[in-house]
Amino acid sequence: MEDLEDFIHLENLKILRRQIDLAKDDVRRQWLMIRLAEEEAKGRVATR
Repeated sequence: MEDLEDFIHLENLKILRRQIDLAKDDVRRQWLMIRLAEEEAKGRVATR
């Protein structure tokens, strides 16, 4: 099950980074940056 969770985590990171690149306004970009930071934090916790 861990492999699936790792895959989903990595895909979420890719999607968020792509969406940040495509964001047309600062409000959306900031919201996505917060979500990206949260997702990155999940990965650090999961690998410990």
